[in-house]
Amino acid sequence: MPLNLLKFALSKAHPEPAMFTPRDRLKPSYDAVIIGAGGHGLAAAYYLARDYGMTNVAVLEKGYLGGGNTGRNTTIIRSNYLTPEGVKFYDESVRLWQDLSQEFDLNLFYSNRGHFTLAHTDASLRTMRWRAEVNKHFGIASELVGPEEIQKACPQMDVSCGGKAPVLGALYHAPGSIARHDAVAWGYGRGADQRGVEIHQQTEVFGIQTKAGKVTGVQTSKGEIATEKVLCAVAGSTPRLLHGLGLRSPLYIHPLQAMVSEPMKPWLDPIIVSGSLHVYVSQTARGELVMGASLDPYELHSTRSTLDFVEGLCAHMLELFPFLSHVKIVRQWAGMADMTPDFAPIMGKTEIEGFYLDAGWGTWGFKATPICGKTMAYTLVHDRNHDLIQDFSLDRFKTFALVGEKGAASVGH
Repeated sequence: MPLNLLKFALSKAHPEPAMFTPRDRLKPSYDAVIIGAGGHGLAAAYYLARDYGMTNVAVLEKGYLGGGNTGRNTTIIRSNYLTPEGVKFYDESVRLWQDLSQEFDLNLFYSNRGHFTLAHTDASLRTMRWRAEVNKHFGIASELVGPEEIQKACPQMDVSCGGKAPVLGALYHAPGSIARHDAVAWGYGRGADQRGVEIHQQTEVFGIQTKAGKVTGVQTSKGEIATEKVLCAVAGSTPRLLHGLGLRSPLYIHPLQAMVSEPMKPWLDPIIVSGSLHVYVSQTARGELVMGASLDPYELHSTRSTLDFVEGLCAHMLELFPFLSHVKIVRQWAGMADMTPDFAPIMGKTEIEGFYLDAGWGTWGFKATPICGKTMAYTLVHDRNHDLIQDFSLDRFKTFALVGEKGAASVGH
């Protein structure tokens, strides 16, 4: 089979177009520059081109497309948040996710699984009930369920957790899904590229040029670019770029690690999350278990992974699923989570005219990819924050109008 695939790949009888157009050099100027070729940056470029016809756009990436947090997350998609602002925002994102594969003509492996957020204490059970009622108020399918329903959906789970932290119930969120993260980046990137957007990989941004409080250009490793609009979507690298502009933010960067098991026969259909045990897990279409835990307890601008993480996460996984003791871990990785004090993103305009910010995504950025792209594209074109992101502006930290999403951030804290 591998030899036949190689013959097919090399055959001139079945030419396959390149996913992206190679770009050798930058143009002197662009209508807009997007820094960061992750899911959010590429989605914004795609919707700028598709919805507004803005194609004179450059997406700059110091590494490779989708090589940042987009390729380092655990791909969980949900909208069962706590605040009205968060619920409305992520619910629109879930709606967009459902049609992306068809829109891109690319299999994103989008799979609706259902999502259980386990409660191990009376306090967490009250929070799950609170979240369920907020979700229902906005027409989102979430409900509080007991151990019996959890056991029925996932009979392999030990709901007693070995007697250490018995599961008392869970918030069940029917729309919970997973998708293939790299395919999402490719889909948005190819769609933007086909519409004329330029994607420049291996192009580092050194600084953003301003004059009289307005953006005038971008300084890169391949020269200077003139532009009046810049969208910064660089996750853990955001503080460095903001510092160069004299902007302050409340962002703090923590490593967030994940790991994947060897493939096995399908047995875990739903997505399982436990904030108390600091575990979240789902099974991919290839049979691997994709697992994550809480943030590392120290600030560090690094993507290194540690043995301590693997040991701790495996111990908690075995409390839920003791039968996995023989399963091997095949790889682990880390990303940089840009956290905000209220566990909600920072989006929209800034005090510098023409500079737009998309940051503070912490552990919840992947699921927001489609709606982030649409709302940031709208904001760039109209120079006005989209209604769905009005409450996520950077100014909220000056006025203390915080969103307060920590109770629904799963194990991001």
